[in-house]
Amino acid sequence: MSDPDTGPDGPGPGGMDRLSSIRLNVNDQPRRLEVDPRTSLLDALREHLRLSGTKKGCDHGQCGACTVLVNGRRVNSCLTLAVMHEDDEIVTIEGLGDPDGLHPLQRAFVENDGFQCGYCTPGQICSAVGMLAEVAAGWPSHATTDVTAPRIALTDEEIRERMSGNICRCAAYPNIVAAIRDTAEGGTG
Repeated sequence: MSDPDTGPDGPGPGGMDRLSSIRLNVNDQPRRLEVDPRTSLLDALREHLRLSGTKKGCDHGQCGACTVLVNGRRVNSCLTLAVMHEDDEIVTIEGLGDPDGLHPLQRAFVENDGFQCGYCTPGQICSAVGMLAEVAAGWPSHATTDVTAPRIALTDEEIRERMSGNICRCAAYPNIVAAIRDTAEGGTG
């Protein structure tokens, strides 16, 4: 009788030692990885693909520093496993723009001083991109005053509520809100 923990079909001693082969589409590029199935999307991006723009903050889904876009929706990448995103479209801060061609929100954060230390900024910007898409799709938030209105008024209160999952320890919130509002008003977000 073979030991299920050490046999040819079972995991190795002490737990899982098999790697999962996955394919992710990151920033419009297909990427193949061999990862422990317990690897978070955040660690897959940072440690395996060397995309260090996505930050590890609390690693518990409370600060939003690790926010990326998965199929256009914002996700805390520390709370989801990489193996769950086979063939998903993942966009990190590196995929939004570059120094020669900033995304409108990146440009607005610079113009409005929407950061101090900058550690949370990639997550803030990815979250803002997803948030503006949610507004454009007509998704109400807790702060939406008229959920029957054909268009959501993107007030400062609405922006603060929708961005409440992204924490800035430097408290650059007024300038972050201004950057998002400027982008939304310019229609470029």
